Amino acid sequence: MAGSNANRALTGLHDVELAALAAAGGRREFGELVRRHSPAVRGLLRRMGADAAAADDLAQDAFLAAYERITEFRGEGTFVAWVRRIAARLYLKRRRKDAQIVLEAEPREPEQVRAYADNAGRIDLDGALNSLSAAERLCVSLCYGAGLSHSEVAETLNTPLGTVKSHVKRGLDKLRERLAPQGAEAGSMAHG
Repeated sequence: MAGSNANRALTGLHDVELAALAAAGGRREFGELVRRHSPAVRGLLRRMGADAAAADDLAQDAFLAAYERITEFRGEGTFVAWVRRIAARLYLKRRRKDAQIVLEAEPREPEQVRAYADNAGRIDLDGALNSLSAAERLCVSLCYGAGLSHSEVAETLNTPLGTVKSHVKRGLDKLRERLAPQGAEAGSMAHG
């Protein structure tokens, strides 16, 4: 009974409070942070291109790194953004050679536009992201999923800033087109 009361008490704490308690040695408090934010971290890694098993492994490694560096978290941003940046950098570090090859690769043939929303209007962001080239998906995910600036992405990928900006712009333009409501721009295209 005491354990369940303690768990309820943890769920009522803010991330900054949990991080401060974890920095003082609180493993249960850090466990609560992992419970709250691991789906978001795994989701980012999947959007960046990791398969499910790799996303799970990288998320675990990111949280281990975050635990080791928890005293560096000052609460100036959100905890989830901080750990997402750690995860994104781990992913890129492991794929640095592949990422450079991907960014230099020839663009893919444009695929036929299809709807990325169901009848209830729910958007399939993952499906739309997967329709982007690997370079566009990576740059968009790093900027909007991990919260990195264009400059940070360029530095992380060892790629010219203009190239990163181009990938982000093309990727966002494609996402806007693919995620537009049926009656808008995409509505005039034949479906089939």
